[in-house]
Amino acid sequence: MRVLPCGDAGLLVELDELPEVLALADAVRAAPPAGVLDVVPAARTVLLTLEPGTDLAALRRAVLDLPVEPRAAVPDTATVEIAVVYDGPDLAEVGRLTGLGSDGVVAAHTGTPWRVAFGGFAPGFAYLSGGDPRLEVARRDEPRTSVPAGSVGLAGEFSGVYPRASPGGWQLIGRTDAVLWDLGRGALLQPGEQVRFVVAP
Repeated sequence: MRVLPCGDAGLLVELDELPEVLALADAVRAAPPAGVLDVVPAARTVLLTLEPGTDLAALRRAVLDLPVEPRAAVPDTATVEIAVVYDGPDLAEVGRLTGLGSDGVVAAHTGTPWRVAFGGFAPGFAYLSGGDPRLEVARRDEPRTSVPAGSVGLAGEFSGVYPRASPGGWQLIGRTDAVLWDLGRGALLQPGEQVRFVVAP
């Protein structure tokens, strides 16, 4: 890993792969070194925001000494359940691309819990990892100019829910009424949490 100063109150840790990012974020959350205020994972980095005056050199050493085991079991966290109506415009195409068929895509998407890896793109948008690997599909060749809020999609190794209407290129397999972002509450899905999709009644 590479540990870099980020201003005078932060450290940016660069890693090679997402499993290493998640493992480091878990290790810091489990035993925060002195001075760490927040842990912000991304696809290949972890940003540590710090109390002003924190000794960056000492913290860098502490981070490098943390036991980071990407294959370790996922820690016990809250599980958020999201009910989905699986009628997305790309469901049949994803079924064809994966060889699972539409029903198989739904079974795979609901059959394995996902994990909030990191947030980005828009307030409340969570990149969910760790689902059934058979669902890995490329983004659409031509992104849509507008994707409705609540759309549930797949792109690469990730699944996600659009918190508001926006352009997007993910493969849309369903929709949910879950509110992903609320100004008073913040994001429904927080990094490290588990997510289970269920078929809406």
